Amino acid sequence: QVQLVQSGGGLVQTGGSLRLSCVSSGSILSINVMGWYRQAPGKQRELVAQISRSGSTNYANSVKGRFTIARDNANNTVSLQMNSLRPEDTAVYYCATQPLLGLNVALSWGQGTQVTVSS
Repeated sequence: QVQLVQSGGGLVQTGGSLRLSCVSSGSILSINVMGWYRQAPGKQRELVAQISRSGSTNYANSVKGRFTIARDNANNTVSLQMNSLRPEDTAVYYCATQPLLGLNVALSWGQGTQVTVSS
């Protein structure tokens, strides 16, 4: 099972941007789907974005047009570019490996990184 190590995140004002990265300890070529989840205090973890091995993507309605997921198979990295951030985007963000695009199932998790958007 691969290990996922996240970086990025932090504190930003409303309307600002942040970029999250997730590096796998092994090749992600064998991983069908990579995804990003988030969990706000007192709420369930929700799926934010997914990207398949071929580059097909899936986004939660709440982030469409603002967040972009990208995958670099050569460097075993998946990233999440977050623009036009809102206070409601505040959460701990997790990268994950997943079996299928469109399926809300995670097989392994990164360690999580805090994103805080101030109003």
